[in-house]
Amino acid sequence: MSLSDGKPMTIATIARHAMRNKPQSFVAVEPGRSAAPSEDGRQSATALAIARGTGRLLATLGFVSLPELTLPGGRRADLAGISPKGEIWIIEIKSSIADFRADQKWPEYAEFCDRFLFAVDKDFPAELIPGTEGLIVADRFGAEIVRPAEFYRMAPASRKTVTLAFARASAARLYALHDPQASIEALQARE
Repeated sequence: MSLSDGKPMTIATIARHAMRNKPQSFVAVEPGRSAAPSEDGRQSATALAIARGTGRLLATLGFVSLPELTLPGGRRADLAGISPKGEIWIIEIKSSIADFRADQKWPEYAEFCDRFLFAVDKDFPAELIPGTEGLIVADRFGAEIVRPAEFYRMAPASRKTVTLAFARASAARLYALHDPQASIEALQARE
């Protein structure tokens, strides 16, 4: 999903974005609004639409999801989801053929999830996606699993590490939305 510099999203990145876009920031979630951080400029419109639809699919399956989750080792999963039973899925979003060909880091995610899937839009040539991986076709309104992912049980230590990273990233992002200035000040105090 990311067309980025390869750097992980940090509390500071989210807080700075929130400060630049104060009308988008809010303390209390108003009806019809989202508490999710908005785009940070690293993703294409297509990637954002795929992420949104895939997140909606995960929600219908009972998962909570988080975009741009930094994993152990510094890699960043485009979308990660955790089921009520603790099953972890990682979804690699591919917005174009060029994105797919340029970014081949996805095999490194296997140890950090129970299931790995690609998410693409309806115009992406599905035959490019390895047949050994799950496949989701999405648009901004929803998504469908067209090829289920194999289940590979994670090692308990990896599950604990990813679950903790998910929880901490979620809390940090929510706090940055709640109080962007405090998030920036805390970061500056550590530097």
